[in-house]
Amino acid sequence: MRQIVLDTETTGLDPKQGHRIIEVAAIELDGRKVSERMFHRYLNPERDIDEGAAAVHGLTLDRLQDEPRFVEIAPTLLEFIGDAQLIIHNAPFDMGFLNAELKLAGMPALINPVIDTLKVAKELHPGKKNNLNALCDRYMIDNSHRTLHGALLDTELLAEVYLAMTRGQESLLGEEASEEDGVQFSATGEAILLHVRVLPASEEELVLHETQLADIEKASKGACVWKRLAGAEA
Repeated sequence: MRQIVLDTETTGLDPKQGHRIIEVAAIELDGRKVSERMFHRYLNPERDIDEGAAAVHGLTLDRLQDEPRFVEIAPTLLEFIGDAQLIIHNAPFDMGFLNAELKLAGMPALINPVIDTLKVAKELHPGKKNNLNALCDRYMIDNSHRTLHGALLDTELLAEVYLAMTRGQESLLGEEASEEDGVQFSATGEAILLHVRVLPASEEELVLHETQLADIEKASKGACVWKRLAGAEA
């Protein structure tokens, strides 16, 4: 399935209070790589920008006065997105704003499948910070140039984070793995365990394993946990 990493910047926190999108960016993933296809626009919200929001992204109404309105770029954005699966960090926020803008433009809401990387990150790293900066640090992705939030920069970073979070799914299954094997993510971002192939150890590998356990048992003076667990399972 075609995938699009998407992000927005807004005038405030809640579209129900009349807040609008002022920047939208989307980057296409081609397999496991970021493609050269992208969509990026600044937008005139035709309303004031909250001070708190401006402090996050640095955009002002004066800066956006000559930019197009959302209704003007919506057809091009929808054409770029198509029926792709969307990858968004804190998806309810961005999807709420996008669908509010589409409603104002007299267009139908997006019904694309969505992976919420925030939800995925919380499942992978419970109890830890899982904002974009924290994930960049965790996966050793350089975000030193991110002094302010920006939809285009954040989609670029999120694409790298998503690929890092899901890296190894194919290689763990082998080159001949089918799409029915391994781990996939549902539209809500939940990990789904499917049919994972189990490769048993060879006789040689079992002998080496027992030798290693014996060495650990000797060095620890009988405190090898794996030995005790193996004995309990026997």
